Formats: sequence, C-alpha cells, structure tokens
Amino acid sequence: MFPDYSALTSNQLISIATAVLLCFSFTVWTILDAWKRDFESTNEKVLWIQICIFVPILGSLAYLSLGRKRGRKRT
Repeated sequence: MFPDYSALTSNQLISIATAVLLCFSFTVWTILDAWKRDFESTNEKVLWIQICIFVPILGSLAYLSLGRKRGRKRT
C-alpha cells in the first residue's frame, strides 16, 4: 500500500528532500512577491496567489513570466 523508502540511499533521500525544499521555497517566494505588489485590482492579486498555491511550480513560473510585470512594487 505504501511505497518502500528503505531501498533509497541516504544520498537519494537528501536529493529528494532538497528538490522538494527548493520547489516549496520558490513557490513561497512567488506568493510573498505577489502579496507585496500592487495590481490594478485586488482580484488580480488574489488570482495570482491562488494560482501559485494550487498549481505550485507552473503557477509560480507563470507569475514570474506574466504576472510580475503587471504589478508594481509598493513604495
């Protein structure tokens, strides 16, 4: 029923944990960046944050390529 992780070496476990941590921190960074920016409407900000939460890696990449340019940094 559950996968057998005992077959993995410690280097493999560290590599997996590092990859998961990098993906998680990238997603958190994009969410915080969207939170700190001013968009034309609040709905747009909420939409970008939701996309980053529910589709973590692809949503974060989409935000960086499309959404970040639409918002301006708060002063």
